[in-house]
Amino acid sequence: MPANSPVNPGQPPARAAAVLADLWADAALEPQALERVELSGEQPVLPSSFSVDVAAQSSIAAAALAAAELGRLRNGVHQRVGVSRRDAALECIGLFSVDGRVPPAWDKVSGLYRCGESEPAQYVRIHANFAHHRDGALRLLGCPPGPATEREAVAAALSGWQAEAFEEAAARAGLVVAAARRFDQWDAHPQARAIAALPLVSIERIGDAPPRSLPTLADDARPLQGLRVLDLTRILAGPVCGRTLAAYGADVMLVNSPFLPNIEAIADTSRGKLSTHLDLGLPEGRDALSALLRDAHVMVQGYRRDGLAAKGFGPLQAAALRPGIVYVSLSAYGHEGPWRGRRGFDSLVQTATGFNWAEGQAAGAPQPQALPVQILDYASGFLMAFGAQAALLRQAREGGSWHVRVALARTGLWLRGLGRVPDGLAAVRPDATSFLQACDSGFGRLAALPHAARFSKTPAGWSRPSMPPGSHPPRWPS
Repeated sequence: MPANSPVNPGQPPARAAAVLADLWADAALEPQALERVELSGEQPVLPSSFSVDVAAQSSIAAAALAAAELGRLRNGVHQRVGVSRRDAALECIGLFSVDGRVPPAWDKVSGLYRCGESEPAQYVRIHANFAHHRDGALRLLGCPPGPATEREAVAAALSGWQAEAFEEAAARAGLVVAAARRFDQWDAHPQARAIAALPLVSIERIGDAPPRSLPTLADDARPLQGLRVLDLTRILAGPVCGRTLAAYGADVMLVNSPFLPNIEAIADTSRGKLSTHLDLGLPEGRDALSALLRDAHVMVQGYRRDGLAAKGFGPLQAAALRPGIVYVSLSAYGHEGPWRGRRGFDSLVQTATGFNWAEGQAAGAPQPQALPVQILDYASGFLMAFGAQAALLRQAREGGSWHVRVALARTGLWLRGLGRVPDGLAAVRPDATSFLQACDSGFGRLAALPHAARFSKTPAGWSRPSMPPGSHPPRWPS
């Protein structure tokens, strides 16, 4: 794709069925299963020049079809799966309310800022939804830390910085900032070259173990019923993975530190999960996690590189504790390259890797513009769920312990490859409020969007209410 071209006529948008078929083949799954999926809808749903709707629809369909295949393996029942483009796109909006209140998406300091005064203009995006990230960025800029600081003060301070210099200084300080790059600038970056060499969903055998017999499944049970998933993630992509597996019937145990903050979206992403507190800095916390792991089928984690390994729960350590485990790792920029340990969130990865400049140019805007949804987070979450289930299918047939890896930036490269939508920015986003479903939760009356996948025999859904962190003991249900 030519750098910053709003539309490439030679690369029309991909069709979701073809994208799904490629995902399925890359995971070495049985091609006959593709005959049992129906993908409906062709028109753009969300206003974007990128194929965000196709990314949503195909990644959800991959996760759902893999669940149906696991169910078939366990009870011989064939299910058809359907995913409409509209429902898939709406799920990625992430709209929810608690007791009628829609939480704000961003801290007021978060967002795009111009750096310096030279031409062409340079921009950075600051992620400040966590107070420690916000206050760290403010200290680096010489602004008073705290919620009272206004955007005008941040903008004035950034006028004395070059974008990539501030990005690098923030990274050294453990903060989350990204300089806005164009596609050609990102493609020349060594991290982009490292990411291009990685598979979209890496599924690697990391140890020997006999094939694991999965619990017997009744004909009317959801496909993952009786399977146990440890969810050690906090921000959107990882929690979406766990929520998706819970929608397919898995027992998902969300493990939080009692000392780390969470974003308000945890009320939405905790649907269907058990939720416990463990301090992995203490021996009793590590012992409790070891006990949970020994009875788990899947472990999902989004810690920084080697963070869990230092506590005894890296992929090889987990495979030694639980032979046959499927271990799923999420990163921002991949596990290879100079940025392999760098923090990042969807909004920052969009900015760093060229999407914001390209979307802004397509819209005729004078500055970078964000995509209409955090599609890198959502698609990565669904791809993690897909990879976990693909690895479970392989484990059941071949044995072994498996490591699945997904990175936001690699998902971004995949999204670029899906082509541009010539009239995509003219799409009118549907009113998602009419699709909300309300239920009681430990956070209050929760209204949220349903899962987009439809199963012909066992509908997806959440049998447990969303509960605050620490609501359950660290024990699997009997």
